[in-house]
Amino acid sequence: MKQRILTAIIALALFIPLVVIGGLPFTIAIYVIATVGLYELLKMRELHLLSVEGIITWAAMAILLIPSEWAVQVEQSVGMSKIEMAFALVLLLLIYTVIAKNRFTFDHAAFSVLGALYVGIGFYYLVETRYYGLEYIIYALLVIFSTDSGAYFTGRKIGKRKLWPEISPNKTVEGFIGGIVYAIIFACILQAIHPIVSSYIVLILITIVASIVGQLGDLVESALKRHYKIKDSGKILPGHGGILDRFDSLLFVLPLLHFLHLVG
Repeated sequence: MKQRILTAIIALALFIPLVVIGGLPFTIAIYVIATVGLYELLKMRELHLLSVEGIITWAAMAILLIPSEWAVQVEQSVGMSKIEMAFALVLLLLIYTVIAKNRFTFDHAAFSVLGALYVGIGFYYLVETRYYGLEYIIYALLVIFSTDSGAYFTGRKIGKRKLWPEISPNKTVEGFIGGIVYAIIFACILQAIHPIVSSYIVLILITIVASIVGQLGDLVESALKRHYKIKDSGKILPGHGGILDRFDSLLFVLPLLHFLHLVG
């Protein structure tokens, strides 16, 4: 527990100033974090980032991660849209399955493409959300942290019914609901201090959906790790695991906030 707390303090001390500063330093930091996340994901499938297929996958992720404020200039320079550039790399990855003589198969390519989408688009929305305002990042983090804390404490105190034992044996239905309740409480406190939506009803509805989606994002990561028989996605954060272990909920919640037009 001490190691977990110490890691959290150090990580927050490094990450929060970059979030506050925003701009280029924050975008560069997200590129680095996303690269580590992609490395962790490829490693689960026994693929290497520093390989032909790994570099092509990273390039696709990096393109998808290009912020909207840079995208027009990049697209004018290259003569292709982000989607066209990313798809060209997907085709290159498929061509490589022939060159590699099935050492790198279609299944590997499919995993790599989905990994680039998952990591690239997820972290893209982190950069985009910061562009629209620091308060939206604070809201997203608050919902995720309060959901995690609420689920943990409620589950320990009154949790009896298993939520999804095949994927995450320790999660309970009571904890799942408790996480949503905690998220609503803390979101309302934030709304009272610094309003981010037009009404509390809208806030509560969005928070309920965000809390549920955040917990599903966590379960997706758990299912992925269970499928590949690993405990953590990485070891870069002692006591917490890897980058994907810490950002799994955020990669689902931030796109959702844009889809619901809370941001943007």
